[in-house]
Amino acid sequence: MNDNKLIYFDNNATTKVDELVLEEMLPYFCEKYGNPSSMHTFGGSVGQKLKEARVRVADLIGANNPDEIIFTSCGTEGSNMALLGVLNANSGKKHIITTKVEHPCVLNAAKFLEKKGHRVTYLNVNSDGEIDLKEFEESLNEDTALVACMWANNETGVIYPVEKMADIAKEKNPRTKFFVDAVQAVGKIPVNAKNTNIDIISISGHKIHAPKGVGAVYIKKGTLINPLIIGGHQEKGRRAGTENVAGIIGLGKACEIAGEYLDDELTRVRALRNKLEKGIIKNVYNARINGSRDNRVPNTTNISFEYLEGELILLHLNDLGICASSGSACTSGSLEPSHVLKAMGTPFTAMHGSIRFSLSRYSTEEEVDTVIESLPLVIEKLNAISPFQSQLNQLKDLKIVNSR
Repeated sequence: MNDNKLIYFDNNATTKVDELVLEEMLPYFCEKYGNPSSMHTFGGSVGQKLKEARVRVADLIGANNPDEIIFTSCGTEGSNMALLGVLNANSGKKHIITTKVEHPCVLNAAKFLEKKGHRVTYLNVNSDGEIDLKEFEESLNEDTALVACMWANNETGVIYPVEKMADIAKEKNPRTKFFVDAVQAVGKIPVNAKNTNIDIISISGHKIHAPKGVGAVYIKKGTLINPLIIGGHQEKGRRAGTENVAGIIGLGKACEIAGEYLDDELTRVRALRNKLEKGIIKNVYNARINGSRDNRVPNTTNISFEYLEGELILLHLNDLGICASSGSACTSGSLEPSHVLKAMGTPFTAMHGSIRFSLSRYSTEEEVDTVIESLPLVIEKLNAISPFQSQLNQLKDLKIVNSR
């Protein structure tokens, strides 16, 4: 791969650190290196900068108070803090509700809790990846301690009605806590915790052009959570340990910038995504879109190429300097098909050939045009050596008929 010609369409896996973010972080490595918990002025000035970062994060997600923001290391820690922290603080209740399409950091935590004696309900999704609210409502009961549902899916970009779900949960049982993994939603669509029944929201810095290794959790005032990390007084006793000062400052700046670019995500980036998607579907006869076409974050498309292997497609794209993904970066090393596509009932012929393209504010129309030009050639080459020639010919004939 030639980095000079790199086309990076894997922004749901991680993002480029914004240069303004890096610029704001740099002084806190070698110049302003004080410990924010120190009594002296040198450390106190750093503590003030952390307060500023807390305000910036709170502003982006619409928290009522900056003190409701707790800094973490990543989205996974935030999810674990929510699930394990809530259950440990509410030991009398044993029921959890989540969905079959959550990120592994939620699903594996739920499975861990099942082994500890908790009961977990995994909600289904339809072929568009959407939740049945009736099934959700019927799953709630007096023993439900926690509901965990992502705001937007990391593989398909499908958006879930978490605000409405939180209202339903609280109406059924006001003591039920509602947690939202908003890692793939923040900075792409409006997220506002104010005046909602959502109790906990997690975000991750490296999805919004901040560095890896820093994240945050919104914990609504009055929500009881037992800490996962026990030690000092940092983060109001909810997350002990000396803070990742430079990372937190970078996250704060990234949140400020993300708010400024939200309209760009909803308009220009969405238009680029749509152009990419339409160009691929038009020029590749065995391509199909996975997930709702309308109810998605603006930067993401998940496309399957029937009767082909997604990993092989990615290797050929990589040779052309095009970076994409077969789904979640946390599971890309697995040979198992996507658990998200399985839950959606995606045909087996398409499940292994799925590719996720995820754009960012740095994506350009020239890059989109290059992918639209290059990808069909890759697919044509792979179709020619596929052992499923008769099935591919049927798809090609069907496409010709439907385009007339």
